[in-house]
Amino acid sequence: MKVDSSVTLDRPTVLSRYPGLWWGLLGVVAFSFTLPFTRIAAAGLPALFVGSARAVVAAVLAACALALTRQRLPRGAQWLRLALVAAGVVVGFPVLTSYALTTVPASHAAVVIGLLPAATAVLAVLRSRERPARSFWVFSGLGAVCAVAFASVQGGGIGTLHWADALLFAAVLAAAAGYAEGGLLARELGSWQTVSWALVLAAPLMTVLTISSLDDRVLQADPAQWWAFAYLAVVSMFLGFFAWYRGLALGPMAQVSQIQLTQPVMTILWSALLLGEHPGVPTLLGGLAVILCAALAVRTRATPVSSSKGL
Repeated sequence: MKVDSSVTLDRPTVLSRYPGLWWGLLGVVAFSFTLPFTRIAAAGLPALFVGSARAVVAAVLAACALALTRQRLPRGAQWLRLALVAAGVVVGFPVLTSYALTTVPASHAAVVIGLLPAATAVLAVLRSRERPARSFWVFSGLGAVCAVAFASVQGGGIGTLHWADALLFAAVLAAAAGYAEGGLLARELGSWQTVSWALVLAAPLMTVLTISSLDDRVLQADPAQWWAFAYLAVVSMFLGFFAWYRGLALGPMAQVSQIQLTQPVMTILWSALLLGEHPGVPTLLGGLAVILCAALAVRTRATPVSSSKGL
């Protein structure tokens, strides 16, 4: 009895061994509301305004945080890496998804965005020059095929992709590049500092885009659309990244990225509760297939880390 008790107490849990998992989960919960709130905001506000103005608001918050805490400036190549993060998560993903969600349901977008964990793992592998098992590439490829097949069927038949799906796939690649590079850069600059510098770096461009997108719809939007926009600006573009990049920085990145697999499920749930969407069987099956392939891809990438020196 005494031996069993000591074994139980001394045995580390997954969460104690990987503290980054808690931070990653918090970030994913924050991000899971992004697609539903983007669809709400884009129903009344211009899509370009939704995608760019939220980054401007977040950049102001980021600049204040950096100034108040007197953070040191990034150096040399770090600026180029921050530009990649900014291009992916500050410019690419918000703008592309804002346009896509003017025509497709948030639950549909959640299935395509379900590719993001596998895409992030692939780019992290390429970025760090790892040599994962062949099964990693097999499952990553299967996930992409499942997502394309789902989008094709939903778009009107096999081989027919809606323009919104093309935007969603581009958004996945943009976000994956930003996540992978941002996770590595967060180990050097800090988690919230990384996203803050990326926001500040992209602020001039996003300000120009915001000004160019202004029209009468900005004045006619209802309170619900403005509240949705506020969430996107403060949480999706700013606070959520504090938790997410801290989780990736604490790592291990492969294990933390697995938490992202829960995001499509949560997004579909929020879409039903907030938007009244009722995802059909094809959406649920498509989401399950994409999530399963992504999970297997991320897991097969993570396995060699502890079992093989060749990685």
